[in-house]
Amino acid sequence: MEIVNNVIDAILNNIESAKEYLDEESLNEFEDVLIQSDNIYLVGAGRSRLVAESFAMRLTYLAFSTYVVGETISPAIRENDCLVAISGSGETNTIVSAAKIAKGRGSKVLGITSYPESSLGMIADVVITVKGRINQEMDDENYMKRQIHGNYTSLTPLGTAFELTALVILDAIISEMTNRISGCK
Repeated sequence: MEIVNNVIDAILNNIESAKEYLDEESLNEFEDVLIQSDNIYLVGAGRSRLVAESFAMRLTYLAFSTYVVGETISPAIRENDCLVAISGSGETNTIVSAAKIAKGRGSKVLGITSYPESSLGMIADVVITVKGRINQEMDDENYMKRQIHGNYTSLTPLGTAFELTALVILDAIISEMTNRISGCK
């Protein structure tokens, strides 16, 4: 039970810390692009795809024209559209490729990653940094701290902290957009 409690604490702490590092200007710009786009496309791989699908569903509830990349009913992305690309590492080949294609077609790219200096971060027009994805090569300082303290593996498997934190942040963005669209503050 101790491991379960420690994992829950680690995930909740990661989500709680998001309030400290989220950039208000980037969040506003992210929302502006979504609101102004004709169509919104979402892409993610693995569990990040589940986060993308969840966000797509919520955007649909707000009456946005929304598609998940790879679905058979998704039309080609166009100039007045945007792509929301979710990748903890920012280096997932399929996600980076989709972002490059969208950018090449004149669409805006919104990136959600733990590493704004990654390939996805460099392509994106707006990046929402969501901490939680541990990439040893990209996070040497924290890796060394964990090694010194004897924590050889992350308590949260793979990108769990990233994905759950991204899900919470995107749900919060939906709440903010709901208020913006309805004219409430």
